[in-house]
Amino acid sequence: MTYIFPPQEPTTLPINGSGELFPVRRVYCIGRNYAAHAVEMGHDPDREPPFFFQKNPNNLDTSGEFPYPANTSDVHHEIEMAVALKSGGINIPIEEALDHVYGYGVSLDMTRRDLQGQAKKMGRPWEIGKAFERSAPIGPIFPASEVGHPDQGHVEFKVNGETRQEGDLNQMIWKVPEMISYLSDYFELASGDVILSGTPAGVGPVNKGDDLEASVEGVGVLKVKVV
Repeated sequence: MTYIFPPQEPTTLPINGSGELFPVRRVYCIGRNYAAHAVEMGHDPDREPPFFFQKNPNNLDTSGEFPYPANTSDVHHEIEMAVALKSGGINIPIEEALDHVYGYGVSLDMTRRDLQGQAKKMGRPWEIGKAFERSAPIGPIFPASEVGHPDQGHVEFKVNGETRQEGDLNQMIWKVPEMISYLSDYFELASGDVILSGTPAGVGPVNKGDDLEASVEGVGVLKVKVV
């Protein structure tokens, strides 16, 4: 087969302690999955059906730098635990969901909050605020065979050494098996899919020159420079 122009290289993520790479297929992000964050965003924290949006695979970035994007003056940080799938399917039962997980990582869902807010007011999709270039800094994937399946653990995000976000994985409204099962009712999940599992309260702006540090207990630490 001959292409009319060279295809883009696939997005890949490093595997901690290995020379192997994790190829990314899709990126799903769950919204308002910590009650305190739902409240700070002006929503009811009661358990309601989850909702998801997507980032593009090549929005994931392992460079350790986050270029401050254009056409915005209000970029916010959101720390998330990433869930990397090794297999998938449709209508996956909750009790079988973790069998499809390869591993976990630490990620950021960087958001052009002003553009997202405008889209919300007009009833439009969020991609302009969420799915821009390099909007998801991410660290290496830690295999579940080494770290298990974290369902509790301290989550913390710092800007220039100051803690901005803090929570625990056990505060997620929808747990990882539930997210996988729910998504599989609407999409056919597959190997290479990545799920960003939501953020605790404390989201806020970043500025050029800031040093960002995101950590999830048992999963790792991600350091990023805003440039």
